[in-house]
Amino acid sequence: MLTVATHPSLRYERKLWRDGLLAVAGVDEAGVGPMAGPVVAAAVIFEPNTFIKGVNDSKQLRPEEREAYFAKIQQHALAIGVGVASQQEIDKLNIFWATMLASRRAVESLLRKPDHVLVDGRLIPDLPVPQTRIVGGDRKSFCIAAASIIAKVTRDRMMISYDAQFPGYGFAQHKGYCTREHLAVLQRLGPSPLHRLSFAPVWEAAQRKLF
Repeated sequence: MLTVATHPSLRYERKLWRDGLLAVAGVDEAGVGPMAGPVVAAAVIFEPNTFIKGVNDSKQLRPEEREAYFAKIQQHALAIGVGVASQQEIDKLNIFWATMLASRRAVESLLRKPDHVLVDGRLIPDLPVPQTRIVGGDRKSFCIAAASIIAKVTRDRMMISYDAQFPGYGFAQHKGYCTREHLAVLQRLGPSPLHRLSFAPVWEAAQRKLF
């Protein structure tokens, strides 16, 4: 069976604009899978009919492309909000609920209140704004794709800054993800304060350090 490539469009946004909901926010997150660092969510609102060609799911873009589109999104967006849940909150709540918390914080930090939110994946609990859940939304909706880029670049920059604070772990390279190099240094040095103890490889490394 032939797979048809999907690219973000304004299909979902236009339907809402036609209904008079002009402030449409796209929401997405970065950093669910890593063993270290926070999870970061972003919410982005554009003026109706704004479109930046080439904006796509952040995972489909090279780092230099993400940086370039990050700047363009900041230039053209009506409002951008960023929400962060720390590794301590991830350990306390679990990664799912910490991601929901970061997403809610991103929407709440918008300087303009959205009329409607398009979210990639699951609906955000306790959000007092109407939402639409789009599975694979970062590949289908322009504003969600833009949010994925803002979240990813913001988190990557945070992890690069943490590299100087916690030298030797390679955070600037792997950004906290579970690479072979990261696992090796985790076994050698043990967890840093940036690591998520609720993630099995980190917990196991912490136990070995205790004994």
